[in-house]
Amino acid sequence: MSILKIAKLGHPVLLKKAREIKEFSSESLKKIIYDMSETMIDYNGIGLAAPQVHLSNRIVIFRNPDIEEKEKVHVTPLINPIFKPIGDEKEDDWEGCLSIPGMQGLVSRFKKISYYGYDLDGNKIECTAEGLHARVVQHEIDHLDGILYTSRLTDQKAFGFEKEIVKFWKNEKNR
Repeated sequence: MSILKIAKLGHPVLLKKAREIKEFSSESLKKIIYDMSETMIDYNGIGLAAPQVHLSNRIVIFRNPDIEEKEKVHVTPLINPIFKPIGDEKEDDWEGCLSIPGMQGLVSRFKKISYYGYDLDGNKIECTAEGLHARVVQHEIDHLDGILYTSRLTDQKAFGFEKEIVKFWKNEKNR
C-alpha cells in the first residue's frame, strides 16, 4: 500500500467531472481503494474522493465516526455513488478538506440523505444517513462532480484559516 499525493486547490483534476467505473473486482481498483484508505487515515481525514489523489474516477471512501470504535477505523468505499436528499431540511456546519489544508468554511448541506453506490465486487450498497455521516457523503460526492465546498459557503465571510475560525467564529464568547 502507498500514501498518495493529495491534489490541492487550484489543480484542474479537482474541477472536472470524474469518470464512471465500468469494471469491478479488478486488482487495480482494489489497490486504488486500499491506497486511498491508507492516505485518508495518514492525513487524519474523514473522507477522500479519487480526484483528490489525482484520479478522475467516481470513487469515494469515508469513515463514519458515529460507529467507530476507539482502536478500529471503519472505511467504506463507494464506487459510482449517488445521493438524494430526504426532505428539504438543511444544516449549516463547518467543513474542511484535505485539498484545502488548514482552511474551513461554513457550508449548508441536507440534514438527511439516502445514497447508493457499489462495493469492490459490484454489489449495490444502499444507506440512509444524517448528521456528520450525511455531510461527509455529500462533500465527497461533490468532489466527483468537480465541486469544492468553497462554492457552497453560506457566506463568503465564513471561510478562513482553521485557527482563526476556531478563535473567532466557533468561540461564542467572541461573537
